[in-house]
Amino acid sequence: MGSLAIRPATAADLPAMLRLLVDDDVAQARGGYSAEVTPKVAAAFDDIERDPNNELWVGERDGEVVAMLQLTLIPGLSRGGMRRALVEAVRVRSDLRSRGIGEALMTQVEGRAKAAGCGLIQLTTDKKRLAAHRFYGRLGYVASHLGMKKNL
Repeated sequence: MGSLAIRPATAADLPAMLRLLVDDDVAQARGGYSAEVTPKVAAAFDDIERDPNNELWVGERDGEVVAMLQLTLIPGLSRGGMRRALVEAVRVRSDLRSRGIGEALMTQVEGRAKAAGCGLIQLTTDKKRLAAHRFYGRLGYVASHLGMKKNL
């Protein structure tokens, strides 16, 4: 495996990030995923890029994007005004999983969250993602809360 570079995403990475989102059984079962850069997806990328509290990160190996996630920095009133970080859309290309890429990506953004003054980092993961649960547990994440969602 070539060397891994972890960096903030650019607009040029968008097609590769969409391919990573599609390369996922759980996401495909939900529907609504496409590797096409539609105007709506491009606008969402632009919104994230302009928001100082939202960041997209990629892992790049030999010039190819092979991993991604979104990091959101959230100011809050609870816990004495503590900032927290939220991690979403963690993906590693399916043929490259279990090679340390996801851990390197998570370690990088945990450091970024600390540098931004966050005292906590959190994420949700689908109940079906048993391998992901083991992965996050190895990284020190604890299933301390029950997450709930509602489609609007």
